[in-house]
Order: sequence, then structure tokens, then C-alpha cells
Amino acid sequence: MYRDVYGEALDDYFVHQEEKFPLTLHTSYGDQEEMPVEVFFRDADDFPELEFIGLSLCDGRVLDVGAGVGGHSLYLQEKGFEVDALEISQTACHIMQQRGVQRIIHEDFYEYSGQRYDTLLFLMNGVGIAGDLEGFKRLLHHSKELLTEKGQLIFDSSDIAYLYEDYKVKKPPYYFGEIQYQYEYKGQRGIPFKWLYLDQDKLINISHELGWVVQILYEDENDQYLVRMEPKK
Repeated sequence: MYRDVYGEALDDYFVHQEEKFPLTLHTSYGDQEEMPVEVFFRDADDFPELEFIGLSLCDGRVLDVGAGVGGHSLYLQEKGFEVDALEISQTACHIMQQRGVQRIIHEDFYEYSGQRYDTLLFLMNGVGIAGDLEGFKRLLHHSKELLTEKGQLIFDSSDIAYLYEDYKVKKPPYYFGEIQYQYEYKGQRGIPFKWLYLDQDKLINISHELGWVVQILYEDENDQYLVRMEPKK
């Protein structure tokens, strides 16, 4: 039985305000990376420029998908937005509640329906939940069901081609941006999950094919980029 070790790491940090144990991320390309838990608790002073631009483009009623412990939701809330924080980890939802997030939805994105939003926000590579290219198509399809007539998607992603060049990792037989991850905390491993990183060409091709208008708004020096999309009218 897998545990929500991601949630446990968040809870420990929230209670103690320091990292007593590392949160380790095992990857399908052979690396183990330590995830600094404090990054999930950043406030506006620590948001990178890419996230500030994404937040500044939010409009109307907002769904913050994969809200984590609510940093972006709290920022938008303080700016007067009507924002719903959607998060699958029950522990993260509990922390959000304690941090003052007003509208929390404990739900899987793909299971959630019945409401319409002007902005769907997926920051910190939130569209990675798609897992693979077919999953991204499914994400776009479901997003249309959650958007108002003038609704938009705002998200960032990364081109991780550099992994296979700089680190001499062998490219897989499937799309290279599809990564398998597994968290480990205090010697316990969480459930393995897939995460998707999209290069810009692939993103644009799939999105155009499915009837979306794509604007690349910002790129940083780490191959991360910010996107705004809306369904073609």
C-alpha cells in the first residue's frame, strides 16, 4: 500500500517550518533528486518572473489546478479573485485550509466537472499531470468542458531535450518528455506517477490539431516557457 509521502513531507515542513528529512524524487532517467519542500511554500516574494506573468494574466473566475499548499491561490485571493484551489492530496488540502485558502476542492482534475471558469491555471508545470501525449490531449478535451466561452488556459512547461544531451541519458523509444517519477520520504516510497514535459513544437502541433490558439508568452534561460491558450472560436 503506497502512502502520500508528498503530503507527509509537506505536513512536516508546515508544522516544523524546516526540513528535517529530505524528500527524494526517483526518476526514470536514472537520477535521484532532492526536492526542497520549501519551494512548495513560496510566497509572492519568491515567485519567479514566469509565474508572476502567468498570475498577472488571470482573468475572471480562476481554477488553480494542482494547487499544492495554495501559494498561487492565496496570491490571487488577496488580489480579489474568485479562485478555487483544486488539489488531489488530502494532506495538502488540509494545509491550504490552515493557510487561509477559502475555496478548496479535494478532487482529481479529470473527475471534476459542473463548474465553468474564465481561467484554468496550471503553474509549476501543472500540465505535467497529463503524464504522456495522449494524456495531454485528454487534458485539453476536459479543459474545454470547464471553460467559459471566453476562457483561457495558462501554464508553463519545459523542453527537457538537454537531459539527453548534457547528461548523456539514452532517449527512450517513446516521447522523450514523458518521465516516470516516485517520491521517497523517511524510507517510504509513494505511488509511481508519470509526468509530462512538452517541447514547444510538440505542444503547438497537438494544440492546433485539437482546435486551440497558442501564445508562447515568455521563455527563461532554463528552457521553461509560459503559455496562454484558448479554444478557437
